[in-house]
This record gives sequence, C-alpha cells and structure tokens, in this order.
Amino acid sequence: MGTFIRKVKTASGATAVQIVCKDRGKVIHLTHIGSAHNIERLELLMSLARQQLRGSQQSLFPETDGSGSGISIKQSSSTVLYNALESQYIRLGFGKLRDTQFCQLCLARMVEPASKLDSLRVLADLGIDGLKFSEDRLYRCLRRIIEKDYRSIIAKLCFSRASTQGSGISLVLYDVTTLYFETQKEDDYRKPGLSKERRLEPQIIVGLLVDQSGFPLAVQSFEGNKAETKTILPVMETFKASHGLSDVTVVADAGMLSAGNLEALAAAGYYYIVGSRLNKIPYDIAEYQKTKELTDNQIVTKKTNLEGQRVIYQYQAKRAALDLRNIEKQIEKAKRIVSGTVTARKAKFLTVTTKNKHLNQVLIDKAYALAGIKGYVTNLNIPDEKIITYYHQLWQVEASFRMAKSDLRARPIFHHKRDSIEAHLTIVFGALAISRTIERCTDLSIKQFVKALRPIRSGIVTINGKDYSAKAEIPGEVKEILNKLSPT
Repeated sequence: MGTFIRKVKTASGATAVQIVCKDRGKVIHLTHIGSAHNIERLELLMSLARQQLRGSQQSLFPETDGSGSGISIKQSSSTVLYNALESQYIRLGFGKLRDTQFCQLCLARMVEPASKLDSLRVLADLGIDGLKFSEDRLYRCLRRIIEKDYRSIIAKLCFSRASTQGSGISLVLYDVTTLYFETQKEDDYRKPGLSKERRLEPQIIVGLLVDQSGFPLAVQSFEGNKAETKTILPVMETFKASHGLSDVTVVADAGMLSAGNLEALAAAGYYYIVGSRLNKIPYDIAEYQKTKELTDNQIVTKKTNLEGQRVIYQYQAKRAALDLRNIEKQIEKAKRIVSGTVTARKAKFLTVTTKNKHLNQVLIDKAYALAGIKGYVTNLNIPDEKIITYYHQLWQVEASFRMAKSDLRARPIFHHKRDSIEAHLTIVFGALAISRTIERCTDLSIKQFVKALRPIRSGIVTINGKDYSAKAEIPGEVKEILNKLSPT
C-alpha cells in the first residue's frame, strides 16, 4: 500500500492535484485538493497536498519562512457569509441609500449583535478593512441615518417588497414592546412606565407593524410612559399616509383594546381585529351555559353599541384543558397559603383581610366558566372563522419582536441621545427585514443561517514568503442554502 501526490490534466486544461492511496496497483482512496490554471495556484495546491499528506508527523527538514515550503495563513474572513447577506440587502433595494457603512452595520448586527464600536471587530472578521470603516465614519453614519431619514426610505422599500408577496398588504399586524436602559436618570424620552419585563428603569416604547408573514413594514418609538393604546393610531396614520392607502385592516392584541381607541380607528377609516379581555362572563355565554355545554370550536357572536362592531367568542377544548390545569395550580397555591404551608401573601384566587385569608370562590367560579373561551372585537364584515384565523397570525409580529430583542439585540443599552437611539432602531429595522427575507427563502432562522456560513473561510495564504489568495471551499449543503437565496 502506498500514498502519494499526483498531478492530472483535466478536460478544461487545468491541472488537478490529488492525494492517491493505492493497494496492489488499485486506487482505494482519492482526495482531490483542487485544480490550477497557473503555476502560482499549482504551487499552492502542491504545498497544501504535502502538508495534508504529512499530517501531524514532523518533517525531517523543518520548514521556515526563508526556505523550503513554509506555509502560513496571513488572513482569513467569512466573505461567503458577508456576500450572502449583502445580496439580500441589495435584493430588498436598500442599495438605493448608497451608504456602504449603513449596509455594513446592518449586516454586522445580524452576524453578531454587539455595541457599535465592537461592530468594527465583527466587520473585520467578515473581511471589511478597518481603514474603510473607522470609529469616526461609524458616528458620521449614525448622523446620516437621522439627517437623511433612512427609516422612511427603508419603510417604503419594505412596503414595495411586501406588496409583491402573497396576498399583498390589505391586513397588517401591530404590537408594542418596551426597551429599558440601565440608567437611573430619566429624560423627556426615556421614562419609567408600565414595563412588559417588569422593570423599574427608564424605558421607551417601540411599536412594530408587520405583514401577515412577519415582514416588517414600520417601526416607531414613543416615550416610555406613553399608554400602549395611544400608539396604534399614530403608527397607522403614518403608515396610511406614507403609502397612500385607503382600506387597511389592523390586527392587535387585547393591550390595544379600549372603546376610545376603537372608535378613533373606525372614525379614521380602519378595519380592526382586536383581542377582547374577558373580565366578566359575557351574557350570551352565561345564558348558553345554563342549559348546554359549549362544543369544541363553537362560536357565539354578539353585536355592540358601536355601529358595525361585534364581539366573537370561541370555545376550544384544547385551550380549556390548558386553562383548567392552570386554574387547579392557582387554587392549590391559594390553599397552601391559607393553610400556612407557604408564607406568600398573593395568589390569584386568594382574598386577604385583616383577620384571615380565604379562597375567593366567586373568582374561581368565573375562571371555570371562562375556561377555553377567547374573545375578538372587530368591525370587519367577513366570516367569524376568518376573523379568528387573522387574529392568530399575531404570533408573526411576536416572532419578529423576539428576533429583534434577542437575535438582533434591539435594546440600545449604551445610547443616551434620542437621535442615536432612533438611528440604532433604524439599523435593527433594516437587519430585521433582511433576516425575515432569508428565513422565508431558506426555512432557517438567522442564527442557523449564520452558524452554517460563518465557518466557511477565504483569505490569504503565505507560502515561502509569497502571498496567494485562497478561495473558500463551499460544502454541498451550504451551496444548497445559497441557491435558495437566488431570485427565481
């Protein structure tokens, strides 16, 4: 058995370098190192083949930079990943901004969310020369984002893109989140308020509008103490005016539900589907439950005092089973407090007086009566089942928020001025649009996409003091991912 390096001419006229293992004149294993069309490339492949053939075995004649076939890696970067991300940035039309630094900040946030200055390190790993993107250029870029209103331009490009996908934009999904700051000093923008993360620090409120697939259409921030219900109308009015829309249906969760809010939306010409809070047992449900049991997926509808508005109640057995389990857990917790087994003073079904603690049977009975029931308020005249289906698409905006807050780290922890915060949110907005595009094409999360492509490296190899470009070797499974990104 013998192993050796051989050079073979290919049909294209190139010279292929291979490591061949033979036993009794028969090839039992062959490793293809690469093909060369010039002497420099051939010399590189032969050196790599000799190094691979030798493996961990030490050479009898150690190689040095001055003689022999000394090989060293001078530079390596994830250019394949960068080029793939950049292609989607261009595909969305963001190249219209003509701002290379903005593009690079968006892509760096997708690869490894970090502070603005640390983004320079991420960009270096992606093959971006530090001289082309210095700290000064970074801060100049943040100023340009605000001065040239990049967010409005990106929003129009996103709208144009979403309009060509699926059923277009006749229905949009809206939700809000809070982003807090690790500072005790509030200002006119960062203010303490009702926090979804139950935090006391100053915060801002961010409203996000997406299409039915979760693709972002608009993002807008508000003062931290602004009521969530007062954010939806400004966002919708801006969205409607920006794109010249007439009929738009907006879907939002129960946090947006208030009589004044829905009246204002209707008066402004919007259709809406909003989750309903069930603080008491609806009369229609109570009357029905006196004589019959609700069946799985049963719908009960009632009209309200507002013209064209109705409330749809649906019972689901699966939701009821989950609700009943949670009710039992809460009752057990309250019982343990009453018996003195635990020292906690608060529980959902517990009533505490100056003299004693006891179970609140009224609340328990109401919870049992409402188990499995979900309400929806709408002024849209379409079948009830379709209203419910549209509402359940809200998970798309929740998924986009999760991506923005975890994968893209939307919280601008080190920013202090409003312009810097708004610039940061614009970068996250652009990164979210690119991420959602990649997810739609590849069926991979942005984390999975980056994890698959980032290890594919290209760079510069030094052999005997001479530099050679080394192209990335792309595995078959990565090629399949990249092919999915190509426009059809």
